[in-house]
Amino acid sequence: MPEWVLKVADSRGEIKQQVVEAASERELRERFTQQGFLVYSIKPAGAVQGLRIGGAGGSRRKKKLNLEKFLIFNQQFVTLIKAGLPILKGLDLLADRLTDPKLGGHIKAVRDEVKNGTLLSEAFGRQGVFPPIYVSSVLAGEKSGSLAETLERYITYTKLALAVRKKVLVSLLYPALLIILVIALVVFLVTYVVPSFAELYSGMQAKLPAMTEVLIAIGTTSREYVVFGFLALIGAIFGIRMWLRTDKGEETGDRIKMRVPVFGQIWIKYQVAQFSRVLSTLLVGGIPLVQALETAGESLGSRLLKGMLNKVRQSVREGQPLSGSLKATGVFPGLAIDMIEVGESTGALPAMLNSVAEFYEDDVQTNMTAVLALIEPAIMIFMGIFVAFVLIALYLPIFSLADSMKG
Repeated sequence: MPEWVLKVADSRGEIKQQVVEAASERELRERFTQQGFLVYSIKPAGAVQGLRIGGAGGSRRKKKLNLEKFLIFNQQFVTLIKAGLPILKGLDLLADRLTDPKLGGHIKAVRDEVKNGTLLSEAFGRQGVFPPIYVSSVLAGEKSGSLAETLERYITYTKLALAVRKKVLVSLLYPALLIILVIALVVFLVTYVVPSFAELYSGMQAKLPAMTEVLIAIGTTSREYVVFGFLALIGAIFGIRMWLRTDKGEETGDRIKMRVPVFGQIWIKYQVAQFSRVLSTLLVGGIPLVQALETAGESLGSRLLKGMLNKVRQSVREGQPLSGSLKATGVFPGLAIDMIEVGESTGALPAMLNSVAEFYEDDVQTNMTAVLALIEPAIMIFMGIFVAFVLIALYLPIFSLADSMKG
């Protein structure tokens, strides 16, 4: 009899995974549903083992979806469902009309799986590219019979998440461009302008001031090794990126981010806002807290925080309050913990998590604007001081020579 890897959640929200024998996937699903379990996924045991053996670390290399196009797909999908169209027919219509070929291929695969009797949520989950919160939302919609409403909540969440991300990226765009231009100007002055003056002064046989000699030494050396330095920089960036993709490297990178002055706190607040938004969306959709914590942890881009949330989930499963478990991590801000504690005590945890997300999203935007407003003049001041130093160092010998000729 075939073996299946079964992932279910019991009435307390505790998630279990086990290997079970059954004649078919449908029989197994019906058996555990009748026993009161929430069936999360069913996969053939051989297929799962093959994935684990051949794709270690494959989740890191999986293709990413274009979230904006995926959002458009969901808006159209919800419209078709509300119009009374069957799910399979809706997938048929949308799969051939998507402008993104990658997304279209995955939707066609989902359609084929649904045709063969697979649940919609499991069909999305098997693709390995759709966000965990989306798969969980679809699962909740199937179990509650309100798929359209659940997907609308996901659409609202995605719109807010994309809006916050765009605001952060737009805030960083100008300072990043300014830094690149400053670096390019510094390299031009040091490797081109300074060596040109060095050739001029070498034929004059004049005694140069100390600052001029230092600048010329740096410029001539830099000119000889500029290509090597550029290649070394590219190699270092590539090496660091590869190292950060390892488990140890990613966790170390997260610890470094947390300790960076000012920006470390902004990064933590951004992660807290994202976590709160995802958890609130899942809880409103009817997902049990323990299962929602697992999905919310997977949605974060930080391995360090994922590990902490695994401990939080275990603590909550053992009966500890969410606020106390988050406080034990030592990472979540005190205000967020206090607000979550109030939400737990009043029975309004999803609404309070939504308030936490809104508060910290606004706080991140405000802090980013304030910090970047200070960085821009700091860059300009540095550039002015550097250019002034270069000009004084290069032209000081000319002024000295003119004074000696007058004397």
